[in-house]
Amino acid sequence: MSVFETMIWAGAAVTLAGLAALIWCIFTVARARRQGLDDEALRLKMRSVLAVNMAALAASALGLIAVVTGIILAP
Repeated sequence: MSVFETMIWAGAAVTLAGLAALIWCIFTVARARRQGLDDEALRLKMRSVLAVNMAALAASALGLIAVVTGIILAP
């Protein structure tokens, strides 16, 4: 397996991990909204999910960058 293939597969794994974290964020906020929390409690829950959401977006973007770079540089 070449370095470029490794870069592609590692980037795909990081992208999928980021996507899984994004899906977790969506379900967590949807569950909190269904619970009928008051405005302050819902705001507090969403604030805790925000950090995970931003990290998941960054991981997905970096993974996609690795995949595209591996594809472009592969011989």
